[in-house]
Parts: sequence; structure tokens; C-alpha cells
Amino acid sequence: MHSYGSSFSKPGHEPGPPMWLLAELTYRCPLQCPYCSNPLDFARSKQELSTEQWIEVFRQSRALGAAQLGFSGGEPLVRQDLAILIGAARELGYYTNLITSGIGLTEEKLASFSAAGLDHIQISFQAADEEVNNLLAGSKKAFAQKLAMARAVKAHGYPMVLNFVTHRHNIDNIGRIIELCVELEADFVELATCQFYGWAELNRAGLLPSKAQLVRAEAITNQWREKLAAQNHPCKLIFVTPDYYEERPKACMNGWGNLFLDITPDGTALPCHSARQLPVEFPSVLEHSIEYIWRHSFGFNRFRGDDWMPEPCRNCDERQRDFGGCRCQAFMLTGDASNADPVCSKSADHGKILAARRQAEEAPGTMAELKFRNERASRLIAKA
Repeated sequence: MHSYGSSFSKPGHEPGPPMWLLAELTYRCPLQCPYCSNPLDFARSKQELSTEQWIEVFRQSRALGAAQLGFSGGEPLVRQDLAILIGAARELGYYTNLITSGIGLTEEKLASFSAAGLDHIQISFQAADEEVNNLLAGSKKAFAQKLAMARAVKAHGYPMVLNFVTHRHNIDNIGRIIELCVELEADFVELATCQFYGWAELNRAGLLPSKAQLVRAEAITNQWREKLAAQNHPCKLIFVTPDYYEERPKACMNGWGNLFLDITPDGTALPCHSARQLPVEFPSVLEHSIEYIWRHSFGFNRFRGDDWMPEPCRNCDERQRDFGGCRCQAFMLTGDASNADPVCSKSADHGKILAARRQAEEAPGTMAELKFRNERASRLIAKA
């Protein structure tokens, strides 16, 4: 394992502003999704920024140029000050987005969020089948609550934005998923196959679909797109494949420390929501200003630009397009975050991706083998 904490090369130009600020208000959540992107050892993190501390983060980030603010978690509805935070963000001029499971949402809260100036709500589902949805969520009432709150969000005049995380246990029902979205009068639907970080990486063997499943699901999605277009239906379907089936890596977060700033519940600042797992020293908003964190901190400069790149990335003609791929994925699969993302066919570690594809075909894990995200599981992982 490599430790990064002493020296680094600064980028050749001053970074632009952090346009997109994600406020992970809490790691607390009533659900236990086995593909949650929260850290495996989230139970270690009990501290949460206060209302006043969050508002100061918003103020400093806005002054630096941040324009869009997402409220996330865990489940952000657990925070009792959410309407206050939304109102403060609106006063500062942010476009605000609530990313929620819908669990804990009520008509009264919706009204208070609307009055505070919330611009956008995205509700996530686990499946279109009630039994599977509730099993994955770990709640017998989750599906009914999500349906009710999705309809309530629409009734309050918000665009209907739904997110379905797809994986090998629900992707074969993608036709029914889309039918449900149309029934709910969705405007935008993200059909996002698991990206393997956090708990999803822990459960990859049980979640990664086969290539045949993906091809079929995308074909069905395209059929629905044609059908909806012919009807002039407003619903837009976005199909996201896992990069485990690509030969080129994604331009993760549009480049390290380029546009995205994530603040975790305890105030740690990250260039992406999964970066906490890296052996990199990241700054805290309790100790440093947002301006210092974004422009001058070691953590945000470690993989900024391309001076840090080894081969084959250093001389690759696509390095300005994909930035060497995902640093977290490189670390998880190779033990060194500076390596090329193994998704890339040029990576010396691309065989690890090919092996994962073969496992999805030949020896896939079952739903019964999934490790669910909950306090007990997190504490055990933290002790390991």
C-alpha cells in the first residue's frame, strides 16, 4: 500500500471554481442497500457538522463560485434542520437538489422544503417489484412509501426525477421498471447500473450483471425511448452501464479537483464521494477555509492535472479526455491510486476487470450472499 502525504506536483494552472457542491449531511439511514456508496466503516463516524457549520460551508463555497448544491447522505431527511439548510442555500443563490430514498418524507416536509426554496428532488427505488424493493431496502414499508412520496413530489410541482440502481437481481425486469416510471409520470429516469464503490464493491460478485443482461436491458430501454418519442411523451430515460464492461475509463468527476467538491458529515472535504478510502490526507472544513482546501490543500492537488501520471497514462493521447480514469477504482483493484484505472485496456491490471466479467458469467453471487449496509455490519468491518 502506498501512502501519499508528503510531496506533490501542483497543476500547471489555477483550478476553476467547484461548480457542484455535495453536502453529505449524515451517514444515518433507515435503509440497508447492499450497493450504498457510503464508506464501509461509516459506523466509526458519529460526528456531524452543525446547522451553522453547514451554512458557513455553503457561504464559503458559493463565494468561490459553487452554483449547484446537492443534499445527500445516508438519508438527508434524518436531519431535522434540512428546511433551514435549504432556505440558507436559496438565500445564497444556489440551485438545490435533494437526493433521497423518500423514506421519512411527508406532505408537511414537502411543503416546508418548497417554501424554503428547494428546486429539485430525486427519489431512488430499489426495484419495481415491491418484494424485491423491500428486501433490498431492508424495510417492509419502503416501496409503498416511495410510491406515495413520488406522487406527492409531482403534485407539489417538482419535476419527477427517479433513480433506479440496477444490478443482476433487478435488471431483467427493466421493462417493468420503465412502465412504473411512466405510470408515475416521471420526467427524468436514471437507470444506473451499480458503480462498484463502497458497499457495491464489497458485493460486486453478487451485483455485477452479465454482459447478456446489460445488452438486453439497453435494447429494451431503447425500445421504450422510441415508443415514448413517438407519443411525444416527456419522459427521458438515461441508461448508465457499469464501466466494468468498457475498454476506456470514464472521466471520473470530470477530473480530480476540477468541478466537484464533496463535504462529508464530519466536515472532511473530498474531490469525490468515494475518495475517503484512499491513503491520502484530506482536509477538514473545521480546520481550513474552502478556498484553501480547493486551491492549496494536498488532497485536492494530489491527482489534479496530469503531472502525477505514470505510464501508460503519461503519454496517452486520451489523458486529457479521461484523466487516467478513476483513482478510487485504481486503488481498490491495484493497491496504488496513481496506477491507470484497470478498466482501461492499456492498463497492466486490465485482467482484473476481465476476471470480474467472467465471474459474472460463470460463478455469480446470489442475493442471499449480499452483505447489507447497516450499523452492525459496518462495526464488524471497522474492527477487521
